[in-house]
Amino acid sequence: MAIPEDHEALAAAAVAGTGLCTIVNIEGSFSRRLGAQLAVHADGSVTGSLADGCLERELAAEVARGGEPRVIRYGAGSPKIDFRLPCGGGLDILIDPAPDHAACAEALARLEMRQEASLTLPVQPLLAERRYIPALRLVLLGEGPELEAMARLGAAAGMVVDSYSREGGSLSLGQHPEQIALDRWSALVLLFHDHEWEEALLDWGLRSFAFFIGAQGGKPARMARSERLAALGYAEQQIARIASPLGLIGHSREPSALALSALAGVAGIYELRHPHHSQR
Repeated sequence: MAIPEDHEALAAAAVAGTGLCTIVNIEGSFSRRLGAQLAVHADGSVTGSLADGCLERELAAEVARGGEPRVIRYGAGSPKIDFRLPCGGGLDILIDPAPDHAACAEALARLEMRQEASLTLPVQPLLAERRYIPALRLVLLGEGPELEAMARLGAAAGMVVDSYSREGGSLSLGQHPEQIALDRWSALVLLFHDHEWEEALLDWGLRSFAFFIGAQGGKPARMARSERLAALGYAEQQIARIASPLGLIGHSREPSALALSALAGVAGIYELRHPHHSQR
Protein backbone atom coordinates (compact mmCIF):
# COMPACT_ATOMS: atom_id res chain seq x y z
CA MET A 1 0.00 0.00 0.00
CA ALA A 2 1.30 3.44 -0.91
CA ILE A 3 2.30 5.67 2.01
CA PRO A 4 0.32 8.95 2.13
CA GLU A 5 2.34 12.15 1.86
CA ASP A 6 1.60 13.07 5.46
CA HIS A 7 3.18 9.80 6.63
CA GLU A 8 6.20 9.62 4.33
CA ALA A 9 8.72 11.36 6.61
CA LEU A 10 7.50 9.35 9.61
CA ALA A 11 8.03 6.09 7.71
CA ALA A 12 11.52 7.17 6.67
CA ALA A 13 12.40 8.20 10.25
CA ALA A 14 11.61 4.68 11.45
CA VAL A 15 14.93 3.64 9.90
CA ALA A 16 18.13 4.03 11.91
CA GLY A 17 20.47 6.76 10.71
CA THR A 18 17.67 9.06 9.55
CA GLY A 19 17.07 12.51 11.06
CA LEU A 20 13.69 14.20 11.36
CA CYS A 21 12.73 17.87 11.00
CA THR A 22 9.32 19.14 12.13
CA ILE A 23 7.70 22.55 11.77
CA VAL A 24 6.71 23.41 15.35
CA ASN A 25 5.62 27.03 14.83
CA ILE A 26 4.52 29.21 11.92
CA GLU A 27 4.35 33.00 11.92
CA GLY A 28 2.74 34.61 8.93
CA SER A 29 2.07 32.66 5.75
CA PHE A 30 3.55 29.32 4.70
CA SER A 31 2.46 26.61 2.28
CA ARG A 32 2.72 23.71 4.74
CA ARG A 33 0.80 23.07 7.94
CA LEU A 34 2.09 22.99 11.48
CA GLY A 35 3.69 19.60 12.08
CA ALA A 36 4.87 19.15 8.50
CA GLN A 37 7.95 16.92 8.48
CA LEU A 38 11.06 16.18 6.47
CA ALA A 39 13.24 13.12 6.99
CA VAL A 40 16.94 13.39 6.16
CA HIS A 41 18.78 10.19 5.25
CA ALA A 42 22.42 9.43 5.99
CA ASP A 43 23.39 10.22 2.37
CA GLY A 44 21.79 13.68 2.59
CA SER A 45 18.71 12.80 0.54
CA VAL A 46 15.30 13.69 1.95
CA THR A 47 11.83 12.20 2.22
CA GLY A 48 8.86 14.51 2.57
CA SER A 49 8.56 18.12 1.53
CA LEU A 50 8.64 21.53 3.16
CA ALA A 51 7.94 23.32 -0.13
CA ASP A 52 11.26 25.13 -0.47
CA GLY A 53 14.32 23.38 -1.91
CA CYS A 54 16.75 25.82 -0.35
CA LEU A 55 15.21 25.25 3.07
CA GLU A 56 15.37 21.50 2.64
CA ARG A 57 19.06 21.63 1.74
CA GLU A 58 19.70 23.83 4.78
CA LEU A 59 17.89 21.34 7.03
CA ALA A 60 19.79 18.39 5.55
CA ALA A 61 23.06 20.17 6.35
CA GLU A 62 21.87 20.92 9.88
CA VAL A 63 20.95 17.25 10.50
CA ALA A 64 24.36 16.20 9.17
CA ARG A 65 26.00 18.28 11.92
CA GLY A 66 24.48 15.95 14.51
CA GLY A 67 24.18 17.01 18.12
CA GLU A 68 21.15 17.33 20.35
CA PRO A 69 17.61 18.14 19.17
CA ARG A 70 17.20 21.89 18.71
CA VAL A 71 14.74 24.44 17.35
CA ILE A 72 16.01 26.86 14.72
CA ARG A 73 14.11 29.88 13.38
CA TYR A 74 14.10 30.38 9.60
CA GLY A 75 12.72 33.36 7.71
CA ALA A 76 11.34 36.42 9.50
CA GLY A 77 12.97 36.93 12.91
CA SER A 78 15.81 34.53 12.22
CA PRO A 79 19.44 35.36 13.05
CA LYS A 80 20.27 33.77 9.70
CA ILE A 81 20.04 37.10 7.92
CA ASP A 82 21.21 35.63 4.61
CA PHE A 83 18.35 33.09 4.55
CA ARG A 84 14.79 34.24 3.83
CA LEU A 85 11.61 32.38 2.93
CA PRO A 86 9.81 33.41 -0.29
CA CYS A 87 6.51 33.83 1.59
CA GLY A 88 8.04 36.32 4.02
CA GLY A 89 6.91 34.35 7.07
CA GLY A 90 8.87 32.78 9.89
CA LEU A 91 9.25 29.10 10.80
CA ASP A 92 10.50 27.40 13.93
CA ILE A 93 11.77 23.96 12.95
CA LEU A 94 12.75 21.21 15.33
CA ILE A 95 15.94 19.53 14.12
CA ASP A 96 16.28 16.01 15.56
CA PRO A 97 19.39 14.28 14.15
CA ALA A 98 18.56 11.03 15.96
CA PRO A 99 14.80 10.67 16.55
CA ASP A 100 13.27 7.75 18.42
CA HIS A 101 13.15 5.31 15.49
CA ALA A 102 11.18 2.71 17.45
CA ALA A 103 8.53 5.28 18.34
CA CYS A 104 8.29 6.29 14.67
CA ALA A 105 7.84 2.65 13.68
CA GLU A 106 5.18 2.16 16.35
CA ALA A 107 3.23 5.21 15.16
CA LEU A 108 3.45 3.99 11.57
CA ALA A 109 2.17 0.54 12.58
CA ARG A 110 -0.85 2.11 14.26
CA LEU A 111 -1.61 4.10 11.13
CA GLU A 112 -1.39 0.96 9.00
CA MET A 113 -4.00 -0.58 11.33
CA ARG A 114 -6.11 2.55 10.66
CA GLN A 115 -5.74 3.91 14.16
CA GLU A 116 -4.76 7.44 15.14
CA ALA A 117 -1.15 7.83 16.23
CA SER A 118 1.18 10.38 17.75
CA LEU A 119 4.88 11.03 18.14
CA THR A 120 6.24 12.78 21.23
CA LEU A 121 8.68 15.45 20.13
CA PRO A 122 11.85 16.32 22.09
CA VAL A 123 11.26 18.81 24.89
CA GLN A 124 10.54 22.30 23.52
CA PRO A 125 7.70 24.71 24.29
CA LEU A 126 6.07 24.97 20.88
CA LEU A 127 4.69 21.58 19.78
CA ALA A 128 5.02 18.69 22.22
CA GLU A 129 3.24 16.08 20.12
CA ARG A 130 2.90 15.45 16.42
CA ARG A 131 -0.44 13.74 15.75
CA TYR A 132 -1.38 11.63 12.72
CA ILE A 133 -4.60 10.24 11.28
CA PRO A 134 -5.01 7.22 8.97
CA ALA A 135 -4.95 7.69 5.23
CA LEU A 136 -8.09 8.75 3.42
CA ARG A 137 -9.86 5.58 2.30
CA LEU A 138 -12.22 5.85 -0.65
CA VAL A 139 -14.90 3.12 -0.78
CA LEU A 140 -16.61 3.12 -4.17
CA LEU A 141 -19.75 1.12 -4.96
CA GLY A 142 -21.32 1.32 -8.37
CA GLU A 143 -21.08 0.55 -12.04
CA GLY A 144 -19.78 1.76 -15.35
CA PRO A 145 -17.26 4.41 -16.42
CA GLU A 146 -17.94 6.72 -13.45
CA LEU A 147 -16.80 4.01 -11.05
CA GLU A 148 -13.71 3.28 -13.16
CA ALA A 149 -12.77 6.97 -13.46
CA MET A 150 -13.10 7.69 -9.75
CA ALA A 151 -11.11 4.60 -8.78
CA ARG A 152 -8.33 5.51 -11.22
CA LEU A 153 -8.07 9.16 -10.22
CA GLY A 154 -8.42 8.42 -6.50
CA ALA A 155 -5.50 6.00 -6.67
CA ALA A 156 -3.45 8.52 -8.67
CA ALA A 157 -4.11 11.08 -5.92
CA GLY A 158 -2.62 8.73 -3.31
CA MET A 159 -5.90 7.68 -1.67
CA VAL A 160 -6.54 4.16 -0.46
CA VAL A 161 -9.18 2.97 -2.92
CA ASP A 162 -11.54 0.02 -2.50
CA SER A 163 -13.82 -0.34 -5.52
CA TYR A 164 -16.78 -2.71 -5.75
CA SER A 165 -18.78 -3.14 -8.95
CA ARG A 166 -22.26 -4.63 -9.24
CA GLU A 167 -21.02 -6.35 -12.40
CA GLY A 168 -18.20 -8.02 -10.46
CA GLY A 169 -20.52 -9.92 -8.15
CA SER A 170 -19.16 -8.36 -4.96
CA LEU A 171 -22.46 -6.58 -4.29
CA SER A 172 -25.93 -8.07 -3.95
CA LEU A 173 -29.15 -6.19 -4.60
CA GLY A 174 -30.96 -5.41 -1.37
CA GLN A 175 -28.11 -6.63 0.84
CA HIS A 176 -25.70 -4.83 3.16
CA PRO A 177 -22.05 -5.41 2.08
CA GLU A 178 -20.99 -6.92 5.40
CA GLN A 179 -17.52 -7.71 4.03
CA ILE A 180 -16.69 -3.97 3.85
CA ALA A 181 -15.72 -1.98 6.95
CA LEU A 182 -16.14 1.80 7.10
CA ASP A 183 -14.14 3.74 9.69
CA ARG A 184 -13.97 7.46 10.56
CA TRP A 185 -11.39 8.02 7.83
CA SER A 186 -13.45 6.40 5.06
CA ALA A 187 -15.48 8.17 2.37
CA LEU A 188 -18.33 6.17 0.82
CA VAL A 189 -19.40 7.07 -2.72
CA LEU A 190 -22.26 5.39 -4.62
CA LEU A 191 -22.08 5.58 -8.40
CA PHE A 192 -25.16 3.81 -9.74
CA HIS A 193 -27.36 4.52 -12.72
CA ASP A 194 -29.85 1.92 -11.49
CA HIS A 195 -30.77 3.62 -8.21
CA GLU A 196 -32.65 0.53 -7.01
CA TRP A 197 -29.24 -0.65 -5.78
CA GLU A 198 -28.84 2.27 -3.42
CA GLU A 199 -31.41 1.68 -0.68
CA ALA A 200 -29.70 -1.15 1.25
CA LEU A 201 -26.26 0.35 0.67
CA LEU A 202 -27.24 3.77 1.99
CA ASP A 203 -29.03 2.17 4.94
CA TRP A 204 -25.73 0.43 5.72
CA GLY A 205 -23.64 3.55 5.08
CA LEU A 206 -25.75 5.82 7.26
CA ARG A 207 -25.23 3.44 10.17
CA SER A 208 -21.44 3.61 9.72
CA PHE A 209 -18.69 5.95 10.93
CA ALA A 210 -17.84 7.13 7.39
CA PHE A 211 -16.92 10.83 7.41
CA PHE A 212 -18.45 11.32 3.96
CA ILE A 213 -21.33 9.68 2.09
CA GLY A 214 -22.12 10.70 -1.46
CA ALA A 215 -24.32 9.42 -4.29
CA GLN A 216 -24.66 10.47 -7.90
CA GLY A 217 -28.04 11.20 -9.41
CA GLY A 218 -30.25 13.91 -10.87
CA LYS A 219 -33.09 15.68 -9.10
CA PRO A 220 -35.74 12.95 -9.67
CA ALA A 221 -33.34 10.30 -8.34
CA ARG A 222 -32.50 12.41 -5.29
CA MET A 223 -36.16 12.98 -4.47
CA ALA A 224 -36.98 9.29 -4.80
CA ARG A 225 -33.95 8.39 -2.69
CA SER A 226 -35.06 10.71 0.11
CA GLU A 227 -38.56 9.24 0.06
CA ARG A 228 -37.24 5.68 0.30
CA LEU A 229 -34.93 6.53 3.20
CA ALA A 230 -37.69 8.43 5.00
CA ALA A 231 -39.84 5.31 4.68
CA LEU A 232 -37.05 3.38 6.43
CA GLY A 233 -37.31 5.79 9.36
CA TYR A 234 -34.46 8.21 8.62
CA ALA A 235 -35.00 11.80 9.68
CA GLU A 236 -34.42 14.68 7.29
CA GLN A 237 -31.14 15.69 8.94
CA GLN A 238 -29.85 12.13 8.63
CA ILE A 239 -30.71 11.98 4.94
CA ALA A 240 -29.00 15.36 4.46
CA ARG A 241 -25.76 13.62 5.42
CA ILE A 242 -25.71 12.24 1.86
CA ALA A 243 -23.89 14.61 -0.52
CA SER A 244 -25.85 14.69 -3.76
CA PRO A 245 -25.35 15.91 -6.40
CA LEU A 246 -21.71 14.92 -6.09
CA GLY A 247 -18.76 17.26 -6.20
CA LEU A 248 -17.83 20.90 -6.52
CA ILE A 249 -18.83 21.23 -10.18
CA GLY A 250 -22.56 21.27 -10.79
CA HIS A 251 -23.94 18.94 -13.45
CA SER A 252 -20.71 17.13 -14.35
CA ARG A 253 -21.47 15.09 -17.46
CA GLU A 254 -18.15 13.39 -18.12
CA PRO A 255 -16.90 10.54 -15.88
CA SER A 256 -13.48 12.11 -15.33
CA ALA A 257 -14.97 15.55 -14.57
CA LEU A 258 -17.39 13.99 -12.09
CA ALA A 259 -14.54 12.07 -10.46
CA LEU A 260 -12.32 15.14 -10.13
CA SER A 261 -15.19 17.20 -8.79
CA ALA A 262 -16.18 14.59 -6.20
CA LEU A 263 -12.63 13.79 -5.12
CA ALA A 264 -11.82 17.46 -4.56
CA GLY A 265 -14.79 17.75 -2.22
CA VAL A 266 -13.88 14.57 -0.33
CA ALA A 267 -10.23 15.60 0.01
CA GLY A 268 -11.25 19.02 1.32
CA ILE A 269 -13.42 17.53 4.07
CA TYR A 270 -10.67 15.08 5.03
CA GLU A 271 -8.14 17.92 5.23
CA LEU A 272 -10.35 19.72 7.74
CA ARG A 273 -10.15 16.63 9.97
CA HIS A 274 -6.36 16.78 10.18
CA PRO A 275 -5.40 17.32 13.84
CA HIS A 276 -2.98 20.15 12.99
CA HIS A 277 -5.14 21.79 10.30
CA SER A 278 -6.24 24.80 12.31
CA GLN A 279 -3.16 25.16 14.50
CA ARG A 280 -0.50 27.78 13.84
